[in-house]
Amino acid sequence: MSRFDFDLMVIGAGSGGVRASRMSAQYGARVAVVEKSALGGTCVNVGCVPKKLMVYGARMSEEFSDAAGFGWTVPPAKFDWPTLIANKNAEIARLNAIYGTLLEKAGVRLLEGRGTLTDPHTVEVNGKAYTTGRILIATGNKAFVPEFPGSEHVMTSNDMFFLPALPKRVLIGGGGYIAVEFAGIFNGFGAEVTQLYRGPLFLRGFDDDARQHLAKEMVKKGIDLRFNTNIARVDKTGDALSITLSDGSKVETGLVLAAMGRVPNTDGLGLEEAGVALKENGAVPIDAYYQSNVPSIYALGDVTDRLQLTPVALAEAMVFAGHLYGKGAEPLDYDNIPYTVFGLPSLASVGLTEAEASRLYPNAVVYVEDFRPMKGTLSGNDERTLMKLIVDQDTDRVVGCHMVGPDAGEIVQGLAIALKCGATKAQFDATVGIHPTAAEEFVTMRTSRPAISGAGKDMPLGVHPAHGQASAAGD
Repeated sequence: MSRFDFDLMVIGAGSGGVRASRMSAQYGARVAVVEKSALGGTCVNVGCVPKKLMVYGARMSEEFSDAAGFGWTVPPAKFDWPTLIANKNAEIARLNAIYGTLLEKAGVRLLEGRGTLTDPHTVEVNGKAYTTGRILIATGNKAFVPEFPGSEHVMTSNDMFFLPALPKRVLIGGGGYIAVEFAGIFNGFGAEVTQLYRGPLFLRGFDDDARQHLAKEMVKKGIDLRFNTNIARVDKTGDALSITLSDGSKVETGLVLAAMGRVPNTDGLGLEEAGVALKENGAVPIDAYYQSNVPSIYALGDVTDRLQLTPVALAEAMVFAGHLYGKGAEPLDYDNIPYTVFGLPSLASVGLTEAEASRLYPNAVVYVEDFRPMKGTLSGNDERTLMKLIVDQDTDRVVGCHMVGPDAGEIVQGLAIALKCGATKAQFDATVGIHPTAAEEFVTMRTSRPAISGAGKDMPLGVHPAHGQASAAGD
């Protein structure tokens, strides 16, 4: 009989923690998961899921407008924010319950409360100590708000999902995907939106053509984009906020959202006391199988500051459980992982940016199409779509794919399979397109240009747009 209460204790019941718990238990391990708040973590409760629901809602305003060109007479649209929030809350509660059921069916014991390590084999929850053979840290990350005069008046992305009313004016500080997505959401619901970023162009680390195209489309929709500036101070008078910017200008608004980065959630877990080495930003350094410098302590997901994407945490959890409790598992391949910014319009990518490809492949070439989708010919909507392929001419292999436009994530997900399989441009060309679709443009591109070596100078080689604080977080 084991000398420990459990074989594995997982701290954090987000996507990665729940998957690791379930799979380890199904392999026969005795598992407990510790969670101090709602099951599902950031993604389910204050991240991907509710944000995507809001994106769907925000897109409706354009759908109503587009309908007239197709013969529909639509009464003046009315939007009710409390209805959206109530429906969103009901859906999140349903998902919370599903996560609980999954854990229960897998035989995982749920310990509700804050888990703290007291040594490499002991976790304390609500004053009670539990011993365990291994500990997995899956606590994710949290929003970071820099200190400046009046910073106590700003909100984070977590707060956006529970606002009692839709603000009429919103100022968003930050240039990562969180900032871009909420700019589109609030603009779509009719708010006056200003977005600031301290650099020359937002979404640092993404492909330059894609980020420039997205910026143009956002401006066309009425979003006030201001680059090379940041929040210097916030002054509050009643319900109004006056923001002084670093360039000396001022903006009046009703809400300030700080989406300026996220940091690993390791404060107060007792990791350092248990001997775990942490990076300067609090991330847990790990090896290919998620083991820290302390043999019994592991970490995966956003808390490791690798790739801050829910599907990555899920994949890491599968490798973790299979390696330790199953029949073994190969390390996760982090190449060609697709990602999407659910802005309005959306941006999706897989593989290398033009800047990266030009530095890795001397004979890289680029194919780009910029067009108005067929739907816009009748709706009158002047939004344009960008599609881009990057090819290594020496091997003919497609090494990068980028899109800005409706359903970009849905289309690029399929192309990610092709890149993962090492598809060539000749194979793209030999594929018959589905007509008429926007997606067929990816198999009809015939005109190329050399990749520009000077592109993306603000991004060091190897910094992935969803990697670390360079961006996925909101920098």
